[in-house]
Parts: sequence; C-alpha cells; structure tokens
Amino acid sequence: MEYRTLPPAEYTLLKERILLEDNHLLIVNKSVGDLVQGDRTGDECLAETYKAFLAQRDGKPGKVYLGIPHRLDRPVSGITVFAKTSKALERLSAMFREGEVHKTYWALCCAKPDQPEGHLKGWIVRNEKQNKSYIVADGAGPKPSSHPDAKLAELRYRFLYSTERYHLIEIELLTGRHHQIRCQLAHMGCPIKGDLKYGASRSNPDGGICLHSRSIRLVHPVRKTEIHVTAPVPSTWKGIRD
Repeated sequence: MEYRTLPPAEYTLLKERILLEDNHLLIVNKSVGDLVQGDRTGDECLAETYKAFLAQRDGKPGKVYLGIPHRLDRPVSGITVFAKTSKALERLSAMFREGEVHKTYWALCCAKPDQPEGHLKGWIVRNEKQNKSYIVADGAGPKPSSHPDAKLAELRYRFLYSTERYHLIEIELLTGRHHQIRCQLAHMGCPIKGDLKYGASRSNPDGGICLHSRSIRLVHPVRKTEIHVTAPVPSTWKGIRD
C-alpha cells in the first residue's frame, strides 16, 4: 500500500507531537480540528496521517497498522492513544471500556465555579439529531422513568486559577459519556470557552473549544509497566501556565 508523502513542515510537526512511542503504542498530542477516525466528511483522519508518517519515517513499503482504542471529539485537543499492534489494540480497548485508563482534562471556562472543587453526578441523555447531551436528573437519585435511555455521568473537578478573562478547571473523568465534560460544566454554569453548543457567547478563531486532554495514566498493555503522559496545552490558550 502507498501512503502520501508528507511535506517537510507537516512531517516535522507530526514528529514533534509524539509524546510516547514504542513497539506497541503511539501517543500523540492531537490538535484542535484533527479527526481521530474517518467519518462522513471524508477528511483525512489523524490515524491515516500517522500511518503515512510512520511509513515515511521507517521506510515501510507495506501497510502500516494503527488501531484506535478511543477517540477525542474534533474540537478538543490533547492526548490521543493509538495501538501499533493488534494485541495492544485489544487490550487497550478493554482498558478504556472498563475504566482502567485514568484521564485528566483541562478546561478553560467562561465562569468561575461557585465551589473550588466538587463531584458532579447526573443522569445524561444524548440527542442524536442535535448531537448534544442534556442532564435530565441529579445523579444522587434513581434513573428517571421519563428517560429510560439516560446514563449516569460522573466526574470530579478542581478549580486551578483564573486568567484575566477565563478560569482554568481540572477534570478527572470517571465515566465516558457523549459530550460529558462539556455538558456537565455548562450545567453548573461554567461553559467552556468557544463552546457555542453549550452556552459560550462566542466561538474561538480556530473553531475549536478550550477543552484539552491533559494527562493519562495506564498500565502498558503488553509490558505491564505504568505509563503517565502529559500533553502541553495549545499555544492559543493565552495566560495559561503549562
């Protein structure tokens, strides 16, 4: 199989965005706008771009394997994990599914939370037509009978500090629901900068939102050693101390 030849600037950028790589894993710092996996837009996805990168860097004449055990939304930046072997993909997929991968996010928000830290728990439903999620009941109670398809969404947050106009919040994700962080932060009155869908007053110039997959901690799927990776925030996050 032939992959496209990457121009020097793109090749260098892809190389710089690699956070960790070995024979089984490739962990990269995804940029806003990158599509992790192909969809109906037909745009080239990050997995295919990195296949082209690996083929070019390593001089591989055949097909490059790169599995996708999890995804980040297109307007979100940060840590994205790929599997370089089928064994790693199978184990990583199970780890993500069973909550064995510990993920921390940073969100730059339009309002400061009332409490400096907290535990958010709510019943969430997804509206497929709108591609949006809603909190329909407090998570302290049972699933509402009016929404049998609701799923429990849970996270912990901690306020870090404020810039001149925005407020940095750290999130420990405990469940993996559709648009969960965006929905739950907006529900408590702290929409994410640039996130028009969930209440921000204006968009970001790059079309993304200020939500960043900041760090990840997991046990290596093959070597069984602990991995802890941190991703620098985008340069567009003004006033943030990385």
